[in-house]
Amino acid sequence: MSRKGKKRSMRKKEAAGMAVHSVIKIVVIVLVAMVIYRLGSMAFEYGERIFGEPPMADAPGTDIEITVQNGDNVKVIAQKLEDAGLVRDAGLFVLQEKLAGYKDGLKAGTYTLNTSMTPDEMIQIMAASSEEDDAEGS
Repeated sequence: MSRKGKKRSMRKKEAAGMAVHSVIKIVVIVLVAMVIYRLGSMAFEYGERIFGEPPMADAPGTDIEITVQNGDNVKVIAQKLEDAGLVRDAGLFVLQEKLAGYKDGLKAGTYTLNTSMTPDEMIQIMAASSEEDDAEGS
């Protein structure tokens, strides 16, 4: 093969290598964009659930009695609610309770909750005793 032939062959190989490299870069960029989009969508949906989780059932729903013991933390209470069919996700309920802003948290007692209540309504009921105690003590 002549020198010209070798140079052309090398140029073709370089061009083919650059083309393959460019295609790989484009594929990687597309995959990264798809992953970012999917993660963003999941984060948005989860955030939407934190602040707008619908009740488990339409009204009139079913009354369910839940007992919160002294010493039960919010994780234990959330698991009781999930096990009773009052909330879909105990972990999500823990976040909802933290973001609700009740300084004293959920109080011990026996509560009659309904499957047509939102998690926020349940939190209000279970934290109300502390708010009422604060008002009476003033």
